[in-house]
Amino acid sequence: PAAGMRLPAGCAAPYSSMAAPGAAAGLVQYVVLRGDLARSWPLGAAVAQACHAALAAIHAHRQHPDTSAYLELGGAMRTVVLEAPDEAALTALAETLKQHSIDHQVWTEQPENVATCLALRPYPKDQVQQHLKKFKLLK
Repeated sequence: PAAGMRLPAGCAAPYSSMAAPGAAAGLVQYVVLRGDLARSWPLGAAVAQACHAALAAIHAHRQHPDTSAYLELGGAMRTVVLEAPDEAALTALAETLKQHSIDHQVWTEQPENVATCLALRPYPKDQVQQHLKKFKLLK
């Protein structure tokens, strides 16, 4: 808050705890966007798909302690954007994550009903990286 202003009791200033406490420092949100769309759609449309998926995953798992800790990191949040070659690869990844009880959201663009992106809720990197290692950083 501005100098001299006070927040109501129990309210914290946004991003008030920017320093990463212990375990929270290792949290990362993985977003996997279809590379075929990233190269054929306008850049803004592709970025919007990733934003939708990331926010949907955060919202769906907002009560999870890792999600809360990740959001408390503020400007120190870490997001990794990977590329799935096509819809089949994205769908296969979603199935693998489901089989291993990894919390995630698939963003499906409407009205086309096309799966465009997938995002995990924030996780410690070492808990999920093995399921994502075949995907490269989006370029």
